[in-house]
Amino acid sequence: MARAVSPTTRDEVLGRVRAALRSVPRDERPEDVAVERRYRRGHDLSRVELVELFCERVADYRATVRRVGSGAAIAAAVGQACAERGAERLVGPADLPPGWAPDGVELVPDHGVSHHDLDQMDGVLSGCALGIAETGTIALDGGARQGRRAISLLPDLHVCVVEEDQIVGGVPEAMARLEAAVRDEGRPITFVSGPSATSDIELDRVEGVHGPRDLVVLVAGLHGEQPSG
Repeated sequence: MARAVSPTTRDEVLGRVRAALRSVPRDERPEDVAVERRYRRGHDLSRVELVELFCERVADYRATVRRVGSGAAIAAAVGQACAERGAERLVGPADLPPGWAPDGVELVPDHGVSHHDLDQMDGVLSGCALGIAETGTIALDGGARQGRRAISLLPDLHVCVVEEDQIVGGVPEAMARLEAAVRDEGRPITFVSGPSATSDIELDRVEGVHGPRDLVVLVAGLHGEQPSG
Protein backbone atom coordinates (compact mmCIF):
# COMPACT_ATOMS: atom_id res chain seq x y z
CA MET A 1 0.00 0.00 0.00
CA ALA A 2 1.40 3.35 -0.99
CA ARG A 3 1.84 5.88 1.78
CA ALA A 4 0.73 9.43 1.27
CA VAL A 5 3.65 11.78 1.29
CA SER A 6 3.13 14.55 3.83
CA PRO A 7 4.03 18.06 2.68
CA THR A 8 7.32 19.50 3.82
CA THR A 9 7.32 22.19 6.46
CA ARG A 10 8.31 24.71 3.81
CA ASP A 11 5.39 23.82 1.56
CA GLU A 12 3.01 23.93 4.49
CA VAL A 13 4.16 27.38 5.58
CA LEU A 14 4.04 28.78 2.05
CA GLY A 15 0.59 27.29 1.60
CA ARG A 16 -0.67 29.05 4.68
CA VAL A 17 0.83 32.34 3.50
CA ARG A 18 -0.87 32.03 0.11
CA ALA A 19 -4.18 31.21 1.76
CA ALA A 20 -3.92 34.22 4.04
CA LEU A 21 -3.15 36.52 1.10
CA ARG A 22 -6.01 35.42 -1.17
CA SER A 23 -8.32 38.19 0.06
CA VAL A 24 -5.66 40.92 -0.05
CA PRO A 25 -6.00 43.32 -3.01
CA ARG A 26 -2.91 43.38 -5.22
CA ASP A 27 -2.52 47.17 -4.89
CA GLU A 28 -2.74 47.20 -1.10
CA ARG A 29 0.32 48.55 0.71
CA PRO A 30 1.44 47.73 4.27
CA GLU A 31 0.71 51.27 5.45
CA ASP A 32 -2.89 51.01 4.22
CA VAL A 33 -3.80 48.71 7.10
CA ALA A 34 -3.52 49.85 10.71
CA VAL A 35 -1.78 47.33 12.97
CA GLU A 36 -2.45 47.46 16.68
CA ARG A 37 0.83 47.30 18.55
CA ARG A 38 0.42 46.46 22.21
CA TYR A 39 4.07 46.04 23.14
CA ARG A 40 5.81 48.73 25.17
CA ARG A 41 7.08 51.45 22.86
CA GLY A 42 8.44 53.95 25.38
CA HIS A 43 10.22 54.07 28.72
CA ASP A 44 9.90 55.82 32.04
CA LEU A 45 13.60 56.31 32.79
CA SER A 46 15.20 59.71 33.16
CA ARG A 47 17.99 60.73 30.78
CA VAL A 48 20.57 60.07 33.51
CA GLU A 49 19.12 56.60 34.17
CA LEU A 50 19.11 55.78 30.46
CA VAL A 51 22.78 56.67 30.10
CA GLU A 52 23.76 54.69 33.20
CA LEU A 53 21.82 51.64 32.01
CA PHE A 54 23.38 51.85 28.56
CA CYS A 55 26.90 51.98 30.00
CA GLU A 56 26.18 49.03 32.28
CA ARG A 57 24.80 46.87 29.48
CA VAL A 58 27.61 47.73 27.05
CA ALA A 59 30.19 46.78 29.69
CA ASP A 60 28.41 43.44 30.15
CA TYR A 61 29.40 42.63 26.57
CA ARG A 62 33.12 42.94 27.41
CA ALA A 63 33.43 46.33 25.76
CA THR A 64 35.36 49.21 27.32
CA VAL A 65 33.03 52.05 28.28
CA ARG A 66 34.11 55.53 29.27
CA ARG A 67 31.99 58.56 30.13
CA VAL A 68 33.55 61.72 28.73
CA GLY A 69 32.66 65.33 28.23
CA SER A 70 32.48 66.93 24.81
CA GLY A 71 34.91 68.63 22.45
CA ALA A 72 38.54 68.19 23.48
CA ALA A 73 37.54 65.56 26.06
CA ILE A 74 36.53 63.21 23.22
CA ALA A 75 39.88 63.58 21.48
CA ALA A 76 41.72 62.98 24.76
CA ALA A 77 39.71 59.80 25.42
CA VAL A 78 40.34 58.54 21.88
CA GLY A 79 44.05 59.19 22.36
CA GLN A 80 44.04 57.32 25.66
CA ALA A 81 42.29 54.31 24.11
CA CYS A 82 44.82 54.24 21.27
CA ALA A 83 47.80 54.59 23.60
CA GLU A 84 46.59 51.68 25.73
CA ARG A 85 46.39 49.48 22.63
CA GLY A 86 49.37 50.75 20.67
CA ALA A 87 47.13 52.05 17.89
CA GLU A 88 48.80 54.73 15.78
CA ARG A 89 46.64 54.86 12.65
CA LEU A 90 42.86 55.07 12.56
CA VAL A 91 40.48 55.30 9.65
CA GLY A 92 37.37 57.43 10.04
CA PRO A 93 34.41 58.77 8.04
CA ALA A 94 35.26 61.77 5.90
CA ASP A 95 32.74 63.89 7.85
CA LEU A 96 34.15 63.06 11.29
CA PRO A 97 34.34 66.18 13.50
CA PRO A 98 37.94 67.53 13.39
CA GLY A 99 37.89 67.96 17.15
CA TRP A 100 37.68 64.18 17.68
CA ALA A 101 41.15 63.57 16.23
CA PRO A 102 43.73 62.97 19.00
CA ASP A 103 47.30 64.22 18.95
CA GLY A 104 49.87 61.58 18.07
CA VAL A 105 47.41 59.41 16.12
CA GLU A 106 47.08 59.54 12.34
CA LEU A 107 43.44 59.78 11.32
CA VAL A 108 42.89 58.69 7.72
CA PRO A 109 39.64 60.01 6.18
CA ASP A 110 37.80 57.30 4.28
CA HIS A 111 37.64 58.41 0.66
CA GLY A 112 37.22 54.90 -0.70
CA VAL A 113 40.06 53.20 1.19
CA SER A 114 40.47 49.67 -0.19
CA HIS A 115 39.51 46.62 1.86
CA HIS A 116 43.17 45.58 1.94
CA ASP A 117 44.22 48.95 3.36
CA LEU A 118 41.35 48.95 5.85
CA ASP A 119 42.57 45.62 7.14
CA GLN A 120 46.00 47.20 7.75
CA MET A 121 44.60 50.01 9.89
CA ASP A 122 45.01 49.82 13.66
CA GLY A 123 41.38 50.77 14.16
CA VAL A 124 38.39 52.89 13.21
CA LEU A 125 36.92 55.95 14.89
CA SER A 126 33.25 56.68 14.27
CA GLY A 127 30.05 58.06 15.64
CA CYS A 128 26.76 56.16 15.57
CA ALA A 129 23.07 56.51 14.78
CA LEU A 130 21.93 55.65 18.31
CA GLY A 131 22.45 53.46 21.36
CA ILE A 132 19.86 51.20 23.00
CA ALA A 133 19.93 51.27 26.79
CA GLU A 134 18.03 48.04 27.48
CA THR A 135 20.26 45.90 25.26
CA GLY A 136 23.56 47.79 25.31
CA THR A 137 23.48 47.87 21.51
CA ILE A 138 24.92 50.48 19.16
CA ALA A 139 23.24 51.02 15.80
CA LEU A 140 25.06 52.29 12.71
CA ASP A 141 23.02 53.36 9.69
CA GLY A 142 25.69 54.83 7.45
CA GLY A 143 24.63 58.37 8.31
CA ALA A 144 26.58 61.34 9.64
CA ARG A 145 29.94 60.54 11.28
CA GLN A 146 29.57 56.81 10.63
CA GLY A 147 30.81 56.18 7.11
CA ARG A 148 30.28 53.03 5.09
CA ARG A 149 29.74 49.66 6.72
CA ALA A 150 33.12 48.21 5.77
CA ILE A 151 35.17 50.57 7.92
CA SER A 152 33.44 49.36 11.09
CA LEU A 153 33.96 45.67 10.24
CA LEU A 154 37.53 45.23 8.98
CA PRO A 155 39.84 47.02 11.48
CA ASP A 156 40.55 45.17 14.73
CA LEU A 157 39.66 48.10 17.01
CA HIS A 158 36.50 50.20 16.93
CA VAL A 159 36.35 53.40 18.98
CA CYS A 160 32.76 54.58 18.84
CA VAL A 161 31.44 57.88 20.18
CA VAL A 162 27.86 57.74 21.46
CA GLU A 163 26.38 61.05 22.54
CA GLU A 164 24.05 60.97 25.51
CA ASP A 165 21.08 62.33 23.57
CA GLN A 166 21.45 59.49 21.05
CA ILE A 167 20.58 56.87 23.67
CA VAL A 168 17.02 55.50 23.57
CA GLY A 169 15.30 53.15 25.97
CA GLY A 170 14.41 50.06 23.97
CA VAL A 171 14.35 48.39 20.58
CA PRO A 172 10.94 49.79 19.44
CA GLU A 173 12.21 53.35 19.94
CA ALA A 174 15.36 52.51 18.03
CA MET A 175 13.40 51.03 15.12
CA ALA A 176 11.26 54.16 14.92
CA ARG A 177 14.36 56.34 14.66
CA LEU A 178 16.02 54.10 12.07
CA GLU A 179 12.94 53.68 9.88
CA ALA A 180 13.62 56.62 7.58
CA ALA A 181 17.19 55.48 6.84
CA VAL A 182 15.91 52.08 5.74
CA ARG A 183 12.62 52.94 4.06
CA ASP A 184 13.51 56.23 2.38
CA GLU A 185 17.20 55.74 1.63
CA GLY A 186 17.66 51.96 1.66
CA ARG A 187 20.67 52.13 3.97
CA PRO A 188 21.89 48.94 5.71
CA ILE A 189 21.77 48.89 9.51
CA THR A 190 24.56 47.38 11.60
CA PHE A 191 23.88 46.49 15.23
CA VAL A 192 26.88 46.22 17.53
CA SER A 193 26.56 44.51 20.90
CA GLY A 194 30.11 44.25 22.21
CA PRO A 195 33.19 43.04 20.32
CA SER A 196 32.66 40.55 17.50
CA ALA A 197 32.62 37.04 18.98
CA THR A 198 31.55 33.51 18.21
CA SER A 199 31.96 30.05 19.74
CA ASP A 200 32.86 26.68 18.28
CA ILE A 201 31.08 23.42 19.07
CA GLU A 202 33.02 23.15 22.34
CA LEU A 203 31.89 26.68 23.31
CA ASP A 204 35.40 28.12 23.11
CA ARG A 205 34.92 31.85 22.58
CA VAL A 206 36.72 33.39 19.60
CA GLU A 207 36.72 37.16 19.13
CA GLY A 208 37.27 39.23 16.01
CA VAL A 209 35.82 36.81 13.46
CA HIS A 210 33.06 38.98 12.01
CA GLY A 211 34.27 42.42 13.07
CA PRO A 212 36.51 44.22 15.58
CA ARG A 213 37.73 42.14 18.53
CA ASP A 214 38.11 45.30 20.64
CA LEU A 215 35.28 47.80 21.14
CA VAL A 216 35.73 51.08 23.02
CA VAL A 217 32.57 53.10 23.59
CA LEU A 218 32.92 56.74 24.56
CA VAL A 219 29.65 58.12 25.95
CA ALA A 220 29.93 61.85 25.44
CA GLY A 221 27.84 64.44 27.25
CA LEU A 222 27.68 67.05 29.95
CA HIS A 223 28.36 64.76 32.90
CA GLY A 224 32.11 64.55 32.35
CA GLU A 225 34.40 61.59 32.76
CA GLN A 226 32.97 58.67 34.74
CA PRO A 227 34.70 55.36 33.89
CA SER A 228 32.15 52.56 33.64
CA GLY A 229 34.18 49.52 32.65
